[in-house]
Amino acid sequence: MNDQRIAISMVYPIMKTIVHKGYEMESFFRYASFDEALLQDPEARISGRELERLILCAAEYTGDDFFGLRQGELAEIADMGILGYVMMHSGKLSDALAAYQRYNVILVSGFNLEWEDRGDDVIIRLYASNRAERMSRHCMEDMASSVYRLIGRLSNRRITLREVQFTHEEQTNVQPYQSVFGRTPRFGGEDNFLRVNKEVLNYPVLYADPKLLGIFEKLAEETKERLIQGNAFSDQVFQWMMKCMPAHFPTLQQTSDYFNMSTRTLQNKLNEEQTSYNLLSARVRKELAISYLQIKAHSIGEIAYLLHFSEPSAFQNAFKKWTGVSPGQYRNTGINMREIVDLAGSDR
Repeated sequence: MNDQRIAISMVYPIMKTIVHKGYEMESFFRYASFDEALLQDPEARISGRELERLILCAAEYTGDDFFGLRQGELAEIADMGILGYVMMHSGKLSDALAAYQRYNVILVSGFNLEWEDRGDDVIIRLYASNRAERMSRHCMEDMASSVYRLIGRLSNRRITLREVQFTHEEQTNVQPYQSVFGRTPRFGGEDNFLRVNKEVLNYPVLYADPKLLGIFEKLAEETKERLIQGNAFSDQVFQWMMKCMPAHFPTLQQTSDYFNMSTRTLQNKLNEEQTSYNLLSARVRKELAISYLQIKAHSIGEIAYLLHFSEPSAFQNAFKKWTGVSPGQYRNTGINMREIVDLAGSDR
């Protein structure tokens, strides 16, 4: 998550944990060479690398080799701002986790969570957006313990973990993990995850209020849109796919390989921005088709070939679905691009 931008409010849990341990913040800021003036700007963001550095400095400063784990143990809904309030007023825990997925970019765009059923259980997987990057042990343990604490606080229940797994190596002292999770994690695995009974996700959120949920969701959507505008991951994928054409039309696997992540992670990241690989693929072909149709020298068949359709009829059907008119009608009637967009309404 080193290249991601993190909300300055993510420094507050570090501060809270340091104070909880009886240390003074001013002294820590000097130790960490951190400009505390940044805290005065609620819109400020720092790099993922800087956040990791601060957590490592905090572990050194307090002499606590489990600083991240204990920071997560102190997590509160209020620490998460708007995102936390959306989660607090969601109907059940699965809705709260879905809100975490959807609006996590408000706080930190470098990592997220996903879950899947596995028999009678559900695996809640914690991951860095770029799977090639491995988060520091303190950051991952903070995330795992905070997610575990928050689902317990939201449901007002003691959640029994059936399994905890981390990708990092086992520590000599495992007692702190037993204290936080109620069990010893497995270490050195392929993924970081919490495993619980699947019924847990159906637990109702104690203080859920549908009216307040609507208010906070609206605020979260507005904040999210402001943050991702002009720097959306989907825009990066779209631009890369455009560059690949017409030499080749990139598959989902090729696209995920280029962005150094699994196909599942790529689809999840695109889903967070209300799009998908298939929608972006259609958008790429649609925009190139409109461009190619301006060139009279290209026949419909040649354009279908340039766009990597199996045959001209497939291209014609797709173009009519996108725009409401056939490629020939577009070319013959001279409809301009703006009219095409208006006809289409949105990518279909």
